[in-house]
Amino acid sequence: MKQLLTIMITVILIISAYTQKETMLHLIESGESTAIIISLLFVALLVFFPIIPFAVVAGLIGSVFGVWMGSLISLCGSLIGTMLMFFMARYGFQRWVQTMLKKYPKTKEYESIFEKNAFLGILLVRLAPVIPAPILNVLCGVSMVRWYIFFIATIVGKIPGVMIFTFAGSLFEDNKLLSFSIYGAYILIITILITIRLKKKNIQM
Repeated sequence: MKQLLTIMITVILIISAYTQKETMLHLIESGESTAIIISLLFVALLVFFPIIPFAVVAGLIGSVFGVWMGSLISLCGSLIGTMLMFFMARYGFQRWVQTMLKKYPKTKEYESIFEKNAFLGILLVRLAPVIPAPILNVLCGVSMVRWYIFFIATIVGKIPGVMIFTFAGSLFEDNKLLSFSIYGAYILIITILITIRLKKKNIQM
């Protein structure tokens, strides 16, 4: 019953994002009093079904509300959607998944290793999303990772990307080259830092 309810809610959210996309984008662009709430809701829905790249929406919100306010709106909306997906996965599927994992000791062992290094692992994936965010949200939800560790690592990991995407996206209409250059520089720097970190960790091991 829990699994069915979770799936039904997810389907409703995905349908809402797809069918209301144009309306929500129009309301965001209008900058009206409801635009902030709509922006939060739309970014949260994109966590479940990214019909538009997050960087594009963050840039749009930044151009309407300014970089700082836009970054805050995009971050809060993303966190709302992320935590909702995390808790839905935990409510609907954690017990079932954990029961299944008991049949596979080796897989359970890998999960235990991840749980011990959960904060760093989640943080690195948030900074450089080598794993799609929805998959990470669900995997952490069905694992035994504590929710507050997931939450804090997610906030810390999302802040740089949200601010960069909001700033770069807000410049896109006026200076596309600069906008793409900022995106590229961010990805390059994060990749280099994570590579250095992983190499140091391997040397220590």
